[in-house]
Formats: sequence, C-alpha cells, structure tokens
Amino acid sequence: MALFDFMKKTEEKKRPVDKALIAKIKSVKVLGAGCKNCHRQLENVKKALEVMSIPVEAEYITDMAKIAEYGVMSMPVIVVNEKVVSQGRVLKPSEVGKLLTEAE
Repeated sequence: MALFDFMKKTEEKKRPVDKALIAKIKSVKVLGAGCKNCHRQLENVKKALEVMSIPVEAEYITDMAKIAEYGVMSMPVIVVNEKVVSQGRVLKPSEVGKLLTEAE
C-alpha cells in the first residue's frame, strides 16, 4: 500500500517535440556484447527516445568488428550521430535524455 504516493512508480511524461533536436539526431546506436547490462541500456535508450518524442529507432550492434571500429574498450556504448557519447556504464533514461539534448 502506498501512503501519500511515496511508493508509487512515477512515469516520465512525454516532453513536447523539439523540432531542432529532432533534426539534429540522425542515428542512435547501442553497442554491446549481448549481456544483461547491454540489453538494459538499449531499453533505457528506447525509453528516452520515446519520452522525448524523437522518431529515431535505436540500433543494437553486437558485431565485434563493427564495435572495434569505434575504438571502445568497455561496453555498453551509446553512439549518437556516429559519435561515442557514453561507454562502460548503464545510464538511466533521464541521463540518456540529457546526452541526447547535448548531441551535436
């Protein structure tokens, strides 16, 4: 039982569509080896894209040859517009959203 709404899950509300941000983000990729953390990162990226109303599909790459092209050593990795923005930790959807707004 949740007293005073303390224990209720909070759902993130969809933000208004930012046309400049949508035009800026062309691709989002999650690089990983297929482990639990990599799948969790992919789900967090998809959730952030949905909350921010960005119509881009997150691509999941597990091919080690392609991952090596980015020069990363620790996974999971988030790549936005072919630029590595995060590696080695699982970010929350809100943290992913912040990275997306700062994307070039």
